[in-house]
Amino acid sequence: MTHSFFQPPAGERYALRNLRAPRCLVQAATPPSADVELCAIDLLIDHGRIAAIEAAGVLPAELGPDLDASMVLPGMVDCHTHLDKGHIWPRQANPTGDGAGASMATMRDRQANWSAEDVRRRMEFGLATAYAKGVVAISTHLDSLAPQASISFPVLRELRERWAGRIELQVSSIAPLDVFLGDEGRRLADIVAESGGKLGCVTRSARYPAEPMPPDLDEALVRVFTLAAERGLDLDLHVDESTDPCSRALIRVARTAQALRFQGRILCGHVTSLALQSDEFIEETIAACRDAGIDIVSLPTVNMYLQDRSAEARTPRWRGVTVLHEMKARGLRVAVAGDNCRDPFYAYGDHDMLDTFTQAVKILHLDHPLGDWIRAATETPAAIMGIDRGLLKPGASADLLVLKARSYSEMLSRTQFDRTVLRAGRAIDTTLPDYRLLDDLMTA
Repeated sequence: MTHSFFQPPAGERYALRNLRAPRCLVQAATPPSADVELCAIDLLIDHGRIAAIEAAGVLPAELGPDLDASMVLPGMVDCHTHLDKGHIWPRQANPTGDGAGASMATMRDRQANWSAEDVRRRMEFGLATAYAKGVVAISTHLDSLAPQASISFPVLRELRERWAGRIELQVSSIAPLDVFLGDEGRRLADIVAESGGKLGCVTRSARYPAEPMPPDLDEALVRVFTLAAERGLDLDLHVDESTDPCSRALIRVARTAQALRFQGRILCGHVTSLALQSDEFIEETIAACRDAGIDIVSLPTVNMYLQDRSAEARTPRWRGVTVLHEMKARGLRVAVAGDNCRDPFYAYGDHDMLDTFTQAVKILHLDHPLGDWIRAATETPAAIMGIDRGLLKPGASADLLVLKARSYSEMLSRTQFDRTVLRAGRAIDTTLPDYRLLDDLMTA
């Protein structure tokens, strides 16, 4: 298969010997090692599943190849994307590179071009790319201002069925918060419920676009929580994606959840402005999130791209990411995710969660030690999505990434283009879809 550096044996039962795996992702007895972060293992694969995990050197040589300390990872999980926006950059660039420019450019393109066929083809292109990269599950937001929800959600349902068994696909709405104060918000909540999705919004108001904390914030939050509770929906919110320290919606989300005794899951994404607050307010906000059971996802590549840009030739002064270390240390579940890809919110990207994690390590200083931070791109987002993924354990499907890299240092230093991606124990073709497949859409 294209780009893979090795081929597994052809039979249904075989071994991959002498691998290195993140110790925190292995659910089996592992031998002590001088490397506290990686353990040396053999994997026994039987009819597409991990049958056993042994210490390296235990399984007989005749069962399979010695992979010379190559790293192995479980299939990766992206719990916050925007597949419906993806790959529109060639026809709708962001002239300013900031959030305001991104919003305006996306609105223009959505109104002009987002037919069911356009959305379907771009989303499928993104799914095919992520699949080739070794991503096994994705949660995508769909722009949901009327009439777009009635166009995009049926496409999502179709693609979810078509990709079943390859990528587990979940969905959330995204719309301005104040939409939920009227009938459009109720109708959107019904569409989300019919699609088995999560109710999502941005904690900004279309009626008060310049206000980081709009006057209708609390009323609208109560309405969002109520609509979700009535339909048994989880929440997936874009919160405080801003460089303005006046943007303090996260603590209001947490307090609303507690006041209403909300029983569903709550995922809050971005929360970049929290990093600009006082230490005391950060601690107060994290405590409120912990009490409310809120999970956090950081989008480091996209927010470093968008935040703190200037119209002048000025170097950005901060990294545009939230206080992820502090949140994790205080018991919150935290993840990193890919977010946007080749659209006005992020001009780059390739639906590659291994690359997202690699960049997150550097942007967020998830190193010295690396510890168990790899969980933020595997096990933790899977748990946030409510699915059984992101671990190496007996009985799990053998959906794996086998890297030529033998250590975190090698993995994080050189892009792993030659990774072998196994699905149910078989190597897949990792040839990426050609951008030329979308050329006719880019002339729309």
